[in-house]
Parts: sequence; structure tokens; C-alpha cells
Amino acid sequence: MQTRPISHNGVASNGGLVVDGAGATSGTRPRMGTFFSFRYRDYTFLWSGTVLASAGMWIQQTTMGWIVYDLTRSSSMLGAISAVGGIPTLLIVPLAGVAADRFSRRWLMLVSQIAICVLTLALGIGLALHAIAIWHLFAFTALFSIGMAFNQPVRQTVVFDLVPREAIPNAVAMNSAGFNSTRALGPIAAGFLIAAFGPAGNFFIQAGLYLLVVFTILFISFPKKPPAHLGSSSIMHLAEGFQYVAKDSTARMLILLGLIPPLLVMPAFMSLMPVFAKDIFQAGPQGLGILLSANGLGGLLGALFTASLGNFDRRGALQLGALLGVGLAGVAFAFSSSLPVAMSILVAAGFCSMVYMTTNQTALQMAIPDRMRGRVTSIMMLNMGLMPIGGLIAGVGADIIGAPATVATMCGITLVITVLVTLFVPRIRNLRLSQIASRTPQHMSPPEPEPVAR
Repeated sequence: MQTRPISHNGVASNGGLVVDGAGATSGTRPRMGTFFSFRYRDYTFLWSGTVLASAGMWIQQTTMGWIVYDLTRSSSMLGAISAVGGIPTLLIVPLAGVAADRFSRRWLMLVSQIAICVLTLALGIGLALHAIAIWHLFAFTALFSIGMAFNQPVRQTVVFDLVPREAIPNAVAMNSAGFNSTRALGPIAAGFLIAAFGPAGNFFIQAGLYLLVVFTILFISFPKKPPAHLGSSSIMHLAEGFQYVAKDSTARMLILLGLIPPLLVMPAFMSLMPVFAKDIFQAGPQGLGILLSANGLGGLLGALFTASLGNFDRRGALQLGALLGVGLAGVAFAFSSSLPVAMSILVAAGFCSMVYMTTNQTALQMAIPDRMRGRVTSIMMLNMGLMPIGGLIAGVGADIIGAPATVATMCGITLVITVLVTLFVPRIRNLRLSQIASRTPQHMSPPEPEPVAR
């Protein structure tokens, strides 16, 4: 393909016609199949790195949960180590978003990914030498979370650098599909790997996967950014991001709705899963992997479903319907009596949860001005910092009233919130993709085009 000037959103101009990297023109909107975004080479490398990184993360999360519960037999300790992982997210992610808007995204991704790889290898060596105590696991979790706090906002922001704007809903959904493909396979693989090779072997595998992620970053051609406005301090840039969210009612409401999964839904399904596997279903580490993988399989199906929607407009109604399904599935799971029944319910819960989160993230990303993308994305990711807090609440609740009652309570609260938003917040109920895709916030200046060289 000939080299053409490219605008800030990755779409080339050609004598008044707009031509994207796949050769589609603005005169005829490109037909977006489920895998449309893979027409863009650099996005494909980014997606591959996301898959490899999430595979390592799911193997790690499953292995870490099993080690901690096996050592302590305490649901509260599971919640506590999860909470430690959330502290860097709350403290560092906003500054990471500022860095994503000011500095080289390539180097931010490379440095943070190499640090994650080295840290994981060190823990694997410690486990192999039987030199790891519980405090080492807390320290590893905190340091690993710092690396992820710098890595993830940049990785999400870069999507907008690598595909044209009309492909963003598909690209975001395919990122979720990649994440959930490993969420379906990673935990079950981790369960069998624990049984076969022990936890140390799992951490060596993770380190290898993270090293492969480094190579995918090296193959990406990042667009050149205009010089950052370094005359303004990082604190001022961060404050500008919060001011934007405070003034823009659509972004503000979408971020608030994004609080629900990490605070109520994900802790119920993730933090307490070792308790269900070990004490309720007596299924061992393989059972833990099977339960987590069932939820991940549902998430994969949900992400592929969302990717296939193309330009489906009624995203607000879709979002609320999916959240209702999550709450109902969670209550049903709490009262499930057998492993096969629990697995089928977790597939449904994962499907609805991923449709909800992908739709929420797509709507928010489409509403953000390009020059604010890193900062607002990092503010959105503060929601994930609440998941450890929710995990701590879930763990303490499970010690007091039991894991099934805790899951039923948290998902019941989700149902109540969904009904209230549906009835009393028409802005969300009637939200349309066309509405947010074409809007330019009145209180923000539109971003200047960024020249891109490939």
C-alpha cells in the first residue's frame, strides 16, 4: 500500500477522500466483521501482546490465590492480598495517565513490561528454593501492581493510535476477547500446572510470557506525538483530567457506572473462588481452574458478541440489560449445589459481565477528546483499584456469614442499583453510540491533528 499522510486517528487522507489502513473510504463505511481490527498490523501486534500478558496474569492470579489460601486457610487473607494489589492502582494510575499523554508510550510500555518480567522470575526462583514467606507474596503483589499501573493505561490508550476512529468499538471489544480467551484457558491451565509442577513452575512460565510481550512491543510502529506541553506540571495535567470528568456529565456517569463490577461483581466471583473450589465443591486446584475458566469462557463469548455488533446504536440499554444479567447470575451461583451447575452459571455471568464492561469502556473512550485520552483512561482505571477493596469486603464477609451468602448479597445489591439506574437515569438508558461518537464537548477545545509517520 502506498504511503499517505495520516491524521491523528490513523486515517489517511487522499485528495479529499478518507482512506484507512485497510483501504476503505469514508464514502462507503467499511463493513466491520468481528475481526475487522486485525486489518491493522500494529494493532495486531498490540493485541498479541495483550493476549500473552493476560495469559500470564491469569496463571499468576490462580496460582497466587491457591498459595495464599493453602498457607493460611483464611478468606480474609485472600482479600487482604488483593487489597494490597489495589493500593498502587489508586495512587499511581492517575500519574501513569499523565505520563501516557506527555511521554513516549513505547518506552513506558517497554520499561514497565521488563520490570514485570524480572519481578515474576524472581518470585519463581524464590518459590523453587522454598525461600518464600507470606510477606514476600504481599511485597510481590504490591510491586507487580505498580508495574501494571504504569503499563495498562498506556496499553489501552495506544489502541486509539493504531486504528481509525470508526474501528474503535471493534478494537476495544477484540481486546476484551483476547483478554477473556486467556481468562478461559489460563486458570484451568494453572490448576493443572500447580498439580503437576508446583507454583514455582507457573511463575517461570509467566516470566516467559511477559518476555514475549516485550518483543511484541518492539514490533509496533508507534505514531509520532507532537511535543508534550512540558511547561505545565504533571499535577496541572492531572487536575485537567479530573476537571474534564467533573464537567462532562456523560463521562462522569459512565465512570460511576464502571465502579459496579470491580466493587461488587468481580470480587464476588474472583476473590472467593478458592473458597468455593476447596470448601464447597471439594474440587481441588483443578476445580479452581475449571470454575475460573468457565467465567472466562463466558467473558470471551461476551467480548466476541460485542465485537460483532458493529455500529449497533442502543449501547445504554445493552449496558443495563447486561448488568441485570450479571446480578441474576451471581445470585443463582451463590445457591448452586454442584460443580457442573456452577460452571454453567459462571459462563452466563462472564458473558453478561463482559458485554457490560466492554460497552461501558467503549462509550467512555468514544466520548474522550484525544489529547485527554491517557488521563481520562487512567481515571477510569481507578475503578479497578476498588476491586481489592471489594475483595477484602468479600473475604471478611465470607468469614462471618459464609461465601454463598456474601456472593448473594453483593450481587443482590448490583440488581438493586441496576433497577434504580434504569428507572431514574434516562441519560444512560437512552444512550446511543451515534450520540457520543459525534459529540465534541463544549468546554474542551478539539485536539489538533498529530502527524504520523509509518
